[in-house]
Amino acid sequence: MAGKYGISIDCTAPPFLESSFIDAEKHPAIMLAESPERDRDIEQMQMFVRNCSLAGIPSIKYNMSILGVLRTGRVPGRGDALYHQWRLSEAHPAKPLTRAGVVNADQFWERITYFLDRVIPVANEYKIRMACHPQDPGVPPEGYQGVNRVLGTVDGLKKFITIQESPYHGLNFCQGTISEDLGNPGVEIFDVIRYFGTRKKIFNVHFRNIRGRRNDFTEVFPDEGDIDFVKAIKVYKRLVTNICSCRTMCRWR
Repeated sequence: MAGKYGISIDCTAPPFLESSFIDAEKHPAIMLAESPERDRDIEQMQMFVRNCSLAGIPSIKYNMSILGVLRTGRVPGRGDALYHQWRLSEAHPAKPLTRAGVVNADQFWERITYFLDRVIPVANEYKIRMACHPQDPGVPPEGYQGVNRVLGTVDGLKKFITIQESPYHGLNFCQGTISEDLGNPGVEIFDVIRYFGTRKKIFNVHFRNIRGRRNDFTEVFPDEGDIDFVKAIKVYKRLVTNICSCRTMCRWR
C-alpha cells in the first residue's frame, strides 16, 4: 500500500520491546527473563523478522527497556513549547522497585544476550538490520528503582555491539539519548558518532538535541542545544555514502 503512493518503509517496530515502563508493558517476559513466556515472545520476534523480509522492510527498531523514558517534568520553552527535562537530583520515583525487582548489570546483560543469541542469527538469515535504541537516559551504576541501565552508557553500547558479530546487529543511534549520557556532549558526541559509524553500527539516527549533560538536561529545539547540528551532519556525511533526514530519523544505507 505504501509503495502505491511512492512511500518507502525503511524501518518498523514490533508491538513489544518498546521504550515502555515495565509495570505497564503487556509483553514483559523478555525483559523480566520469564521462561517459557520469553521464548514465546522471541519466537514472535523471529517471525516478525521473517515477515519484514517478505514485505521488503530492511530494518527493525527495538528497545531493551525496563524503566521506560525517565523525565522529571516539563519546563517552558520557545514559542510556548514545553520541554521535557531530567534532573536526577529531583527524581523521586513513586515506588522503590518495579515489578522487575532488583536487576543488576550481570542480570541485565544475561537478558540482552539471551535475546540476541536467538534473534540475530535469524536477522542474518533474512538480512534484516536490528537497530537497538539506547536506554533513555542513563542512570548511576547503583541503579534507579533497582535497575542498572547497562545500555545507558557509551561503554555499555560498545559492549552491546560485540555480543553478536553481525552486519545486521547495531544501533538506532539516538543522538539525543547518547548526548544525555555524556559529561560534555557538545564536545564528546562527535567522537562517539565516529566510533559507531566507522564500525557500521549506526542503522538510523534520531536527530535530537539537548541542553545540559548527564543527569541534568532539557530536550530542546535542534538549534537551541549544546550539539552543533551542522558539524554533526558533516560527521555523519563523511561516514556514509547516502544519508537523508526527516523529523526524527536519518536513513543509514
